[in-house]
Amino acid sequence: MLLLVWEGKNQAMDEAIRSYSGRSFSDEDLALIRWTRKTYPKLSRSELAATICEILDWQTPGGTAKVPQCLSYLQMLEDRGLVELPALQKVQNKRKPVAKLDLAGEAIEADIRAIEPIRLRIAEDSQDRLKWRSYVDQYHQLGYRQGYGSRLQYFICSGERELGCLQYSASAWALEERDRWIGWTVADRKIRLHLVVNNSRCLIFPWVRIRNLASQSLALASRQIQQDWLRHFCYAPVLLETFVDLEQYRGTSYKAANWICLGETKGRGRQDRYNEYSLSRKAIYLYPLQKDFRAVLLGEKACKQVLPE
Repeated sequence: MLLLVWEGKNQAMDEAIRSYSGRSFSDEDLALIRWTRKTYPKLSRSELAATICEILDWQTPGGTAKVPQCLSYLQMLEDRGLVELPALQKVQNKRKPVAKLDLAGEAIEADIRAIEPIRLRIAEDSQDRLKWRSYVDQYHQLGYRQGYGSRLQYFICSGERELGCLQYSASAWALEERDRWIGWTVADRKIRLHLVVNNSRCLIFPWVRIRNLASQSLALASRQIQQDWLRHFCYAPVLLETFVDLEQYRGTSYKAANWICLGETKGRGRQDRYNEYSLSRKAIYLYPLQKDFRAVLLGEKACKQVLPE
């Protein structure tokens, strides 16, 4: 039997990180993570996450290693001083080619009442995810970018007909206006950033002309995302955020769905910790998912969690 000794800082795991993305973690698991980091010091963050997934047998039901979720979990451990990760490599803004499928549909122009009920369907299997990526890459102004961390991708549907796509994924690392509005310190943000989720894609297909479809889809997502996130990742976020490019849009759909406009960004990327990347200014919108969201984000109340099956 291999005895793992937890060297370094004598800190215990708090309850917030004992369960993450469908897996429970023990003190022995943490010792194994630290042992892996020490034994293989030259691994990059992604390589380290892949190795830990293999050692801990951390996989999706389909057998795929949960590398993005492991990366997010490792960041949470580092934020708490429980592990020291390899230095971040500078972002290479390269896009992987996305298979182009012939997806254009017949034009539809209708009153939204004629196509209700609208529903959101999660892209669960590999075929759905391929179709979702192809839609977004071809028809969204930002195209498709490889995601990181926990994320859910939805089709907007009427019956079996697909009308658009939504994605919810990792939130911005540091956002002055948001953090001040919440009342976060830097320490607060590091510990509970995962409870904020970013609406990183919102697409209505160009052949679909249905007034208020985007705002109703956003409102529907805000009502169901906590349960969907609980089911997939074992905890519920409490706040949504998004960014609207003011050079091209006015944020009408978010306003109609009752999102709160806080102001504008400072022109930095979502994960830009060191002021290295310059982007256009965007409007910041937030949407609280429960009345006591601020108490949860400040650590005064626990977030909703379920134990992995």
